[in-house]
Amino acid sequence: MKKNTFNILLAAGLLLPVLPAQAETINLRQAVEMSLAADPRIKEREQVVEAARGMLEEVKGNAGWRVSANAFIGLAPEVKGGFYQDGNTYSGRTLRTDGDEIKGISEWTHLDFALIKPLYTFGKIERYSEAAQGNVDIKHGELKQTRGDIVYDTKRAYFGYLTARDTRVFLEDMQGRLNHAIDSVERNLREETGESRQSDLYALQTAKGLLGKYTHQARAIEKISLDGLKVLTGAGLNSDLSVADSSIEPVPFPRLELAEFQSRALLDRPEMQQLEAGLRARRALVAAKKADRMPDLYAGVVGQINYASQRERLDNPYLYDPFNGVGLTPVVGVKWDSVFGVANARVDQAQAELEAINHKRAFAVAGIPYEVAEAHANARANFEGQRELAEGAAAARRWMVASLADFAAGLETADKVADAIKNYVLTQTEYLRTVNDYNMNVAQLARLTGELK
Repeated sequence: MKKNTFNILLAAGLLLPVLPAQAETINLRQAVEMSLAADPRIKEREQVVEAARGMLEEVKGNAGWRVSANAFIGLAPEVKGGFYQDGNTYSGRTLRTDGDEIKGISEWTHLDFALIKPLYTFGKIERYSEAAQGNVDIKHGELKQTRGDIVYDTKRAYFGYLTARDTRVFLEDMQGRLNHAIDSVERNLREETGESRQSDLYALQTAKGLLGKYTHQARAIEKISLDGLKVLTGAGLNSDLSVADSSIEPVPFPRLELAEFQSRALLDRPEMQQLEAGLRARRALVAAKKADRMPDLYAGVVGQINYASQRERLDNPYLYDPFNGVGLTPVVGVKWDSVFGVANARVDQAQAELEAINHKRAFAVAGIPYEVAEAHANARANFEGQRELAEGAAAARRWMVASLADFAAGLETADKVADAIKNYVLTQTEYLRTVNDYNMNVAQLARLTGELK
């Protein structure tokens, strides 16, 4: 019994990979959430923000303890026999004179080190920390901007797919109606009933050619848009993804007034936040470059150790043997490392970069309200335009239906039917395109004001 159960489970496991993936239907909100969760560009920007935070921690770390050390093993002259010549005692007062002679070699171990902590840097660490924090805010603004771009791209793919799908379905329906009329004309011509002329057939075939072209284009755009949506949401090109909306509909017109949109854009738009962060960073950098011209006060411990095993130790406080000895002391000091011409040039450079950002901000303050006004005007125009086109498309449909009925009754010529069909196709497809444009105008308005939904 257990063996049979195992075989069944094994067979199910082998069959599972070849089963078709379960279809997934999503709405626009879900598509946006999936895109924000799956897009690698967000992961990339998040790591850039983390790198900027690491730089900030590095700058702050300069306020803590720091150590510098150097150790090596080398060679030193061997020395034995004491301080006086031939080992004479102090009473002989005969000093050795063989200092230049090398009678042997000893290993020499050397270590020097310093453990210090800045006490006062005239604002260097504080100002550089402010600049690094501004850089973090700039990178965070880039992350927010990337999120806004992804939301916009997802809406464009979603609405583009709905528009192309509705257009393709509509054109295929019109192809069916036109093909029926062509079949009727061809039958009349074969039977020579006199109800149709050869020119009628040519007029309808001309309309058929145009419809065929537009239908193929709509199918291509439909596939491209759906594939793009699959990639953006992370579902994968081979997934069976579908959208919940049965057709494209105009989104509600934004309730806020233009002035409110412009005010929000100046406050919440990522680019404005980046400019403000950039100004803070550059101001701090100018102050830091000025502080670089000043010294650093510090305290700590410095020391040195030397040891050579083949040299006798010289225990005399007035004489120093660089190859044997130990020294250690607490210190308070001043370190000054500045090239005046270079330091002044760096201050001027930082000041110029600050002024450049000030001018960029001035342009943004003037240009962003214009961008918002432009998007708002386009949204208003397309909102009103799609309403007019909806009425026009309804009238064009009634015109086409009436023309086909009259043509079937022999009361209308084929060229008039073809004109009615072409006008209906033009008006309906223009309506669908305008709805898509309007929806994207609203999406662009949200993007320009810093909304992330």
